[in-house]
Amino acid sequence: MSDPLSSIVNLLQPKADFSKVLHAAGTWRIRREEIGNPFYCVVLDGRCEFTLQGDEPIALTAGDFILVPEAHNFTVSSSPPPALNMPDSVPVKTAANRFFAGDESRELNAHLLIGHCQFASPDSNLLVSLLPKLVHICAATKLTTLVELVIEESLAQRPGRDSVLSRLLEILLIEAFRTQMNTPDAPGLLVGLADERLAVAIRKIHQDVNQAWTIEQLAKEASLSRSAFFQRFSKAVGCTPMEYIIRWRMAIAKDLLRQQNYSMATIAERIGYQSASAFSSAFSKYVGQPPSKYIEETASQAAN
Repeated sequence: MSDPLSSIVNLLQPKADFSKVLHAAGTWRIRREEIGNPFYCVVLDGRCEFTLQGDEPIALTAGDFILVPEAHNFTVSSSPPPALNMPDSVPVKTAANRFFAGDESRELNAHLLIGHCQFASPDSNLLVSLLPKLVHICAATKLTTLVELVIEESLAQRPGRDSVLSRLLEILLIEAFRTQMNTPDAPGLLVGLADERLAVAIRKIHQDVNQAWTIEQLAKEASLSRSAFFQRFSKAVGCTPMEYIIRWRMAIAKDLLRQQNYSMATIAERIGYQSASAFSSAFSKYVGQPPSKYIEETASQAAN
């Protein structure tokens, strides 16, 4: 697959965890301590604040969409939020997948659609490292519709539900990331894809991952000098071209090894190594264990 964004999202294997509708009134604050799973939210009506621990608060209004590919500690609160010494709110379930937070005697000031999911790929940390820390999109009409579809499907116990949810989440992620590419401060891979010259080289890496790429060859694809390409790529993507190539090769290798349908020689050929031994050596150096051990561990984890 030569489309870098699609290939990364596909390898992440997004799976729906749960989603809910939240109504809130008065002064409120919901605090979450996650374990690094993705979190997304869209504001249907009203306003609120979203704060990642260690970052400045982000003001959200109707139509705004937030996505955090790897969420840890964060808060969602009224705008303005309650004082720091005030207790956090505990959402109360009012119906299936519907919750209320705040003061019932006050007028509603926020209506949110909230989703939690997980990336099934054991290599998700590597892949997420290529993506933005946070995506904030205003007037996100298409994303709002997608979140509504996710919630609708999660509530309906219909045949094929899990597959439909996975596809919807893939579309949601791709739409969010490619919309973020249009902003000037989008970090990581998205900056590279937004740069017309770098995007050519990145697509070539994904299209021909088995080629023995050099900096000179990639610079030529990008119509840049070697030094200009190296500096521009490293600054935009956050790693050197060669580091990016090996990250991507190892992500593909792990996916193929987990499937247990390919020989070492076949995997080596597919991702650009001259022999199974050369691949095994590179994999062991990068991952910290040989391919055979990796297969054993992932098979054991799947069985449990």
